[in-house]
Amino acid sequence: MRNFVITVNGKTYQVGVEEVGGTAAPVAVAPVAAPVAPVAAAPAAPKATPANGEKVLSPFPGLIKNLLVAEGATVKKDQPILVLEAMKMDNDIVAPCDGAVSFAVAKGANVESDSVLAVIS
Repeated sequence: MRNFVITVNGKTYQVGVEEVGGTAAPVAVAPVAAPVAPVAAAPAAPKATPANGEKVLSPFPGLIKNLLVAEGATVKKDQPILVLEAMKMDNDIVAPCDGAVSFAVAKGANVESDSVLAVIS
């Protein structure tokens, strides 16, 4: 006889299975306490963005490949501020206005459509 622990609909059972050709004996099935899984740590909270200023939103999902200017740098309208990779293509994301840039993302981050990438104030 071989013993197994199985889970069905969230309930764990310990069962014994008789090999083919052996003598069959009834096996009692009893619930077994399931082991407690460790709780995963909560993901880091996204960096807060300033309330005032022009938000730069992601036009589509992708990967932040590179930040082209430093945090707090003064940028001009239509100046590229970061590179967003989507479907193996690099896309320059530009400043919508003049001002100081405050990034809400880091290099290597994955973003969804309409995610705040930066704020220009």
